[in-house]
Amino acid sequence: MVTMTSRSCPCGLSGPYAQCCGRFHSGDAAAPTAETLMRSRYSAFVKGDAGYLLRTWHPRTRPERLDLDPRMRWTGLEILDTVDGSAFHTTGVVEFRASYRGGTLRERSRFERVDGGWVYVDGEFPAE
Repeated sequence: MVTMTSRSCPCGLSGPYAQCCGRFHSGDAAAPTAETLMRSRYSAFVKGDAGYLLRTWHPRTRPERLDLDPRMRWTGLEILDTVDGSAFHTTGVVEFRASYRGGTLRERSRFERVDGGWVYVDGEFPAE
């Protein structure tokens, strides 16, 4: 598992936030894979960017609003599995474990392409 430092992107990939997930959050680029979208959504949770989370949620499953807890402190992300989700696919699955102060969240997320871009559909919470 990669733990975030103040200089690195919260998603755990090398490089600063602005050159990694920040470019997706600002709308300067679109996530090229389901895994990249999942990482950028994790970073959006870390940054408290509910607007990005809603924009990258599938229209048929998207909630009307999203209230993020400003006290939540996300501390790391680990990708456990990926199935499809590349430029050659229309669907993908990413299983991950996200750590936060006080615990972890494990999810197996489903993604689809809508109008050429990846969006989050829904997820299951497998037993640890």
